[in-house]
Amino acid sequence: MTTALSITAISVALIFTFYFTSRKERASSPFPLTIAVFLAASLELFDLMAICNPDQLYFWKKYSLTTEALLAPSWLWYSLTYARQQSDLQTISSSQRILLAASPIISAVALFFPASLFFYSPDFVTEKIIFLSNAGFCFYLLILAYFVISLINMEVTFIRTTQISRWKVKFELLGAGAFLAMLVIYDSQGVLFRTINMQLFPTRSAALLVALAMITYSRLKRGSDKVCLSQQMARGSAVLLAIGLYVIGIGITGEGMKYLGGGFQRSIIYTAIFLAGLGLFIILLSETVKRRVTVFIHKNFYHHKYDYQTQWLQFTARISSSQTSEELLRSIVSEFCETFGMGTGALFILNQERDSYQFRSAVALEDIAVEFHINDRSIEALVGKRWIVDVRGNDAVPDKACHRAFFKETSACFIVPLFMNEGVDGFIVLGRQLNTNEIYSYEDFDLMRTLAKQASSALMNLRLSDQLACSRELAAIGKVSTFVLHDLKNLVSTVSLLLENAQEHITVPAFQSDLLMSLGNTLIKMRALISRLKHLPEKNSLQLAPVDLLQMAHETAAMVNARTLEVTGTTVIAEADWEELQKVALNLMLNAIEATEGNTPVMVEVGENESPFIRVTDEGCGIPEMFLKHILFTPFNSTKKTGLGIGLYQSKQIVEAHGGTIEVVSAVDHGSEFTVWLPKMQPAI
Repeated sequence: MTTALSITAISVALIFTFYFTSRKERASSPFPLTIAVFLAASLELFDLMAICNPDQLYFWKKYSLTTEALLAPSWLWYSLTYARQQSDLQTISSSQRILLAASPIISAVALFFPASLFFYSPDFVTEKIIFLSNAGFCFYLLILAYFVISLINMEVTFIRTTQISRWKVKFELLGAGAFLAMLVIYDSQGVLFRTINMQLFPTRSAALLVALAMITYSRLKRGSDKVCLSQQMARGSAVLLAIGLYVIGIGITGEGMKYLGGGFQRSIIYTAIFLAGLGLFIILLSETVKRRVTVFIHKNFYHHKYDYQTQWLQFTARISSSQTSEELLRSIVSEFCETFGMGTGALFILNQERDSYQFRSAVALEDIAVEFHINDRSIEALVGKRWIVDVRGNDAVPDKACHRAFFKETSACFIVPLFMNEGVDGFIVLGRQLNTNEIYSYEDFDLMRTLAKQASSALMNLRLSDQLACSRELAAIGKVSTFVLHDLKNLVSTVSLLLENAQEHITVPAFQSDLLMSLGNTLIKMRALISRLKHLPEKNSLQLAPVDLLQMAHETAAMVNARTLEVTGTTVIAEADWEELQKVALNLMLNAIEATEGNTPVMVEVGENESPFIRVTDEGCGIPEMFLKHILFTPFNSTKKTGLGIGLYQSKQIVEAHGGTIEVVSAVDHGSEFTVWLPKMQPAI
């Protein structure tokens, strides 16, 4: 029977490992878990071979010790990564990192040193007991430390889960923790008595079978989840009392085991103790049992059911820690469910455009497709009573079949309205009462309404944030439109100058050719502007290529086609975006012509000193000193009565995107000089 139990455990463990490895399980920590289970199966196999072949004890125990040295860090690795929001080495303490780093050394010692260094067994054939040497004692003491730390990590993981996440990870943590606890019990013999009774290893096999069953159920039926920080576990004193009674029972059982013979009977007792402890933890971690204990304590030991300050602070802390809108809505529903002992909850929020309340978030519910119109009977009851609606008492019987089906499916108990000013901003449906014998009174309803007010404020802040984001998007669109309008204004100014000159020179063939070319270039610019609709290019969005600055200046001047505009200089090549840089040149030329009113020359010079430059000089009205120092390149500010105030701002952004700068020298009534400096062309490698 012992052999059959061990073989079954080994087979199930190998099937488990193969299934979840081939399935490419996406749940938390699949790889550490499968490694740990595979090593557990290997340990059972080697110990079974040692039991069945006593004459080869040292041979099989050598591999058993090596496997156990690997099993310990694998469970530690699993405990550090399972369901954690962050599982990288940065979140692991220094001591646990040292343990993980030291594990290969321990397994190497067990593998390369003879097994006789760790233990001896003068009569293993009959007694199945091995006696530990000092090296063996230190080995099992270190292995025991690994298992205990792993258990502590699992406890921390469980304590830090929310109620909803705990429902998903509970059985896996219980199964893994139960097997680790059995390993601690089994190996503690070596630390306490310097002996290992291998007749008890079938109990370890039984624990492995139970653990695998619970982990498999959890992974396949409940899935996995990342945990986040939650409030402390409720009613710790009642849990400690139950565990204390369990420990006393173990002590009494241990005293009675003195009078039992045979190792197999002892294995049965150990297995019974293990299963009883596992059952105790399942009961204590049941949400229904926890709610019953809470109600019992409040009813018999306290005058008030709730500590309002604690509940309010807990609720406020939880919703304020939410990072996204979806997390905020889920936190509101989860807190209502946990506070009032409900298994399901759904939040509906008013959609003013459709005059209906639409589903936004839920706990333990999926695929909610119903919505409530503001004229539905349930909603009218909310608005009319301005109080909590008890669905169980038929305070508001829905008048639609879909609503009745929804209430029935969720086992709805209460509808909690979220009032904002005079209207109902939304409501929460709470259902599936965990403790069916619990009686809800005015205390519960007062707290529901208090938390509902806080939730309403949070929803208002969320709505205002959404409106602010929308306003910012509209403002951004407005800015884009302004920049596009400015570019169009420059192009229209170019066409206007062409028309003015055409009145005098339309009969000149050379002018006709220039006119057609300028109009063609302007048309190309307009089409490019419409297609791209971009105003502030970033460096990585520029179409950089070698640009002849003198040629670009001549073509831009031809677009303006002003008689007072003169281009001089030498051929200079710079790496730039022709189209964007031409916007800068066009803007500076048009500004200069407007400043001089076309009466004095405007000089455009292209050259290269330390780096390439384009300089536009005029003898116009100039720029006031205060405006020049503090306002000139800020958007939406202009010295021109009809100016939009974005031309120079846009030009500065384009030049800086190229890695260049703009220098300005100006004096009132003496003119201005704008110099665009560009990076020097890098030689090809």
